Amino acid sequence: MNSLEKYIVATSDMPTRLLDFCIQNIKLINTRTGIKKAIKRGQIKLNGDNSEGGKWLSKGDIIEILEAKTSNHKVFPLDLKIIFEDNYIAIIDKPAGIEVSGNKFKTIQNALLHNLKPSSKEDALSRPVPVHRLDYSTSGLLICAKTHSAAVNLGKQFENKTVQKIYHAIVNGQSPKQGIIDQDIQNKKAHTDFLTLKTIDSLVAGKISLIKLFPSTGRKHQLRIHLSAIGHPIVGDKEYCGDFSLLKGKGLFLSASSVKFLHPDKQQFMQFDIDIPHKFISLLKREEERFKKLG
Repeated sequence: MNSLEKYIVATSDMPTRLLDFCIQNIKLINTRTGIKKAIKRGQIKLNGDNSEGGKWLSKGDIIEILEAKTSNHKVFPLDLKIIFEDNYIAIIDKPAGIEVSGNKFKTIQNALLHNLKPSSKEDALSRPVPVHRLDYSTSGLLICAKTHSAAVNLGKQFENKTVQKIYHAIVNGQSPKQGIIDQDIQNKKAHTDFLTLKTIDSLVAGKISLIKLFPSTGRKHQLRIHLSAIGHPIVGDKEYCGDFSLLKGKGLFLSASSVKFLHPDKQQFMQFDIDIPHKFISLLKREEERFKKLG
């Protein structure tokens, strides 16, 4: 089986067990249950061998995630919006309210075979795979690999932090015009720059702001944690909303709106951009009109 992700344990990662390391680092499986099952079935290797999730890791240990066996592939017939596709990669617009991968049938990964053309390259994967994570409630641009070499190349770009991503969010309160958030997440460096585009009055929240986010690291729930930490949690974020009232809307108001990276074969920079979701515009308009009418 092809190796899709590979990590070498560093001193800064320790002390940690195999399961905890995988939860923090692996991009292709984004649920704890899914990772535990991948370890159990031998899809995740420690120094080339099967292991247990409770195994303590040492500096220099090598963790690899292998491509799942073809017989295990399920096809979820969900139509996805394809932004770009060639023999090596595909960029899709992930809808909110669905997991990228995991121990479920209804995932983006299981829908890729329904939407993408097979690669004709010799190292074609048996099915395309997402090479990074977006939360269940987050929408937007998702990069997928169709060949083994593309998966490895893109994985290294994410590891080296050379992939540039931009998000849009609506947050509670009047956020500063611009700012930098440097706050570790689970003892790992995490950095986010942001720019406020618009602030409006809201009867429920007082004020809400549309902001643009530029994360230079990719920790789990980074943007949600960072924005909550500065007192401006994302609208619809039940987990990190703090004392703010939740506005009635359609889920989490966070979207991956731009991505720039080096094409794994052509070695040319590619950038893809999408408009912010319609629900963002609708919420801003609704709150603005209600405040003018009743405020």
